[in-house]
Amino acid sequence: MATARTISSLARTDRPVAPSGRKPAPDCTLVIFGAHGDLTKRLLTPALYDLKVAGLLSDGFRIVGVDMADDTLEGWIEGLTEMMEAFTKDAAGEFYTPSLNEEAWTWLKERLSYERLDFTNPDELKKLSAHIDSNAVFYLAIPSRFFAPAVDALGASGLTKEPEGGFRRIAIEKPFGTDLQSAQELNRRILDVVKEQQIFRIDHFLGKETVQNILAMRFGNVLFEPLWHRDYIDNVQITAAETVNVESRGSFYEGTGALRDMVPNHLFQMLAMVAMEPPASFAAEKVRTSKQTLFESILPVKPEDVVRGQYTKGEVKGKSVPSYRDADGVASDSVTETYVAMKLEIQNWRWAGVPFYLRTGKALSNRRTEIVVEFRRPPLTLFPSADTHAPPPNRIVLNVQPTQGVTLCFAAKKPGPEMRLSDVEARFRYPDFFNREPNVGYETLLYDCLCGDATLFQRADNIDVAWSSVEPVLESWRSEKTAPELYEAGTAGPAGADELLARDGREWSPIDQKS
Repeated sequence: MATARTISSLARTDRPVAPSGRKPAPDCTLVIFGAHGDLTKRLLTPALYDLKVAGLLSDGFRIVGVDMADDTLEGWIEGLTEMMEAFTKDAAGEFYTPSLNEEAWTWLKERLSYERLDFTNPDELKKLSAHIDSNAVFYLAIPSRFFAPAVDALGASGLTKEPEGGFRRIAIEKPFGTDLQSAQELNRRILDVVKEQQIFRIDHFLGKETVQNILAMRFGNVLFEPLWHRDYIDNVQITAAETVNVESRGSFYEGTGALRDMVPNHLFQMLAMVAMEPPASFAAEKVRTSKQTLFESILPVKPEDVVRGQYTKGEVKGKSVPSYRDADGVASDSVTETYVAMKLEIQNWRWAGVPFYLRTGKALSNRRTEIVVEFRRPPLTLFPSADTHAPPPNRIVLNVQPTQGVTLCFAAKKPGPEMRLSDVEARFRYPDFFNREPNVGYETLLYDCLCGDATLFQRADNIDVAWSSVEPVLESWRSEKTAPELYEAGTAGPAGADELLARDGREWSPIDQKS
């Protein structure tokens, strides 16, 4: 392919970023269950720091860390400070700032409290009343097996009862269940304690700017939406490729696998953004109802339309990676998948006949999350290609990570006396137009939760119908217990994934190409 020419040179990096106009979140106590976990250290704390720097936290904001670890407030703050300072040394990290804003960090530290207690014990949870004046958000940054017991204990302690004019909310991380039955049971237990509007089920992919930009691109521009239709689009590919292996999380991953870990939540949320109908407004329930309508149109996935893989030893980015089965906590004969690819069909007026291909995996050759919208070819090939192959179809690539932006791929005449076409690209990249600011993807989610805006959070029915779509696959795997196809770490995945598209006369967009 000819070297792509981009529109990056047209970008103005000196333009000021317009203020958002958003007001600070209301006074509130954020209670974090799992204060010593990686989620709190690596994501929640940096996000809260960013919100303070942006002026989006009120002076009445407080944070209470809750954990069973025997620690003091001073010890907890010291650990958080060490982590925050470590981020200033990693220029490639999502949260990077050359130095901490000491005023903002001091402000945040002054609002921290720590309680060592059992968050599944109602009597111990009553101690939290001393920290809460009115409004409170209870953030469950804990293993999923504790979700229901923690909510039960919160209800029994009286902490979920909303005071007049105030609120009590519960933020729950994924995974929300491991299949349809467990998700429904978890929803039932939680809804026995609190109302649906008090629950904020988090999918951190929805906090990423580029994922939110999909809605802005589709519904804020007349340029794209008229083409967003089966008459023009041939297929859609959604990829979440990771170079990391399971590392020290083997015990967790053995009972989860790639499908449960990524598909009914992260990948389905990206699917919703790219395929949902325009909502009547961007009020939370309108958006979530549009997602629900889409999810209900997804046909149950056929087991024969799914490929599952598991990595063997190999080399990723020059680093030796052991086999998945050699990881701590993993059975020597494990059949847990570390890769999954599938074909989905959406039975509605807009998408009937357009296949959606989803794939995700660990220990792959490149880190890449993107959505590729591939258009139909022209009805006649009037112009020869510059090489021996026909020009590739037009594509819109929604780049999520590590690159953030949009890439438009189309054909142009190659310079010279002959009329020959070559594939070229026009690129929008966030750093070309907007100043880079530290962002871990949780800032928007935390702010919206504090403000009560549920637009980017999942409803109970959203979760149930997503699990319903993949339930035939899970049931097939439970009954047949077939081994996954092996693939070498550092490759693009199992050969069966390529065959899945080849039988439809298509191929994956390469994960190794430059973003």
